[in-house]
Amino acid sequence: MDDVLNISGYQFTHVPDPQGLRDVLHAAAAPGGLRGTALVAHEGVNLFLAGREAAVDDFLAVLRAQPGLRAFEAKRSWSALVPFRKLLVKVKREIIRMDRPAIVPHEGRAPAVDAPTLARWLDQGHDDEGRPVVMLDTRNAFEVDHGSFEGAIDWRLGKFSDFPAQLQARKGELEGKTVVSFCTGGIRCEKAALSMREAGVQHVWQLEGGILKYFEEAGGAHFRGECFVFDQREVLDASLKPARD
Repeated sequence: MDDVLNISGYQFTHVPDPQGLRDVLHAAAAPGGLRGTALVAHEGVNLFLAGREAAVDDFLAVLRAQPGLRAFEAKRSWSALVPFRKLLVKVKREIIRMDRPAIVPHEGRAPAVDAPTLARWLDQGHDDEGRPVVMLDTRNAFEVDHGSFEGAIDWRLGKFSDFPAQLQARKGELEGKTVVSFCTGGIRCEKAALSMREAGVQHVWQLEGGILKYFEEAGGAHFRGECFVFDQREVLDASLKPARD
C-alpha cells in the first residue's frame, strides 16, 4: 500500500538568518519522523522529504508560516516505503550550486511555461509565435541517460556548476529559437534560464515545476524513459511511480 507521502519543492526568497530557519525546519520535521534532506541558504529553501501525510502537512504549515515562504509549493507523490535513510537539514551557500553570484532568482525569475502549453508547443513543432522550440536539459549526464525529452539538447554536464561555461561555449546553438530549460523539479532550470538571459539568449523559458510537474499535468508526452530522482526510488515513470521494484 502506497501510504508514504513524498514531497519535493523549492523557493528562492531572501533568508536573512539561514541557521535560524534551519533550526525551525529541523524542529518541525524531526518529531513527525520525516526523513530526507532540506537545504537552507540566503537565497531560499530546497527540500525532499517523506513520511506520514499528517506529519508532512504539519511540517509544511510551519514552513509556510516563515517570512517569504507562504507560497511554497510542494510536489507530491506516494510510495510504499520512505525512500530516505535519515533526516538532514543543512545550511549551504546556495540551495543549488552554480557559483554565479550575479544570478539572484528571488529578485526576478525568467518566464515559465506550464506543462500543457509546452506539450502543445511540442505537438505543433513551434511556439505560439512560430519559432522552433528546443528543449535544453540542465541535469547531469547520468540523469539524462535515464530519460529525457525527445531531441533535447544535452551538454553532458558533470555537475550543474559546469552549465555557465558550457553556455558561453555553445550558446550559438540556441540562436533564433525558443529555448525551454528543464530539470527534475524546476530549481536548476530556473537558474539556467536566468543565466541564459544574462548571456543574451533572447527567447528563454523555464519549464514550470520541472519534469515531475510535467508528468503530473501532461503525462509522458514527448518524454522518453524515466526521470531520475535522488532517493532510493531511483527513477519514476510518467505516473510518478517508481519504475523499478
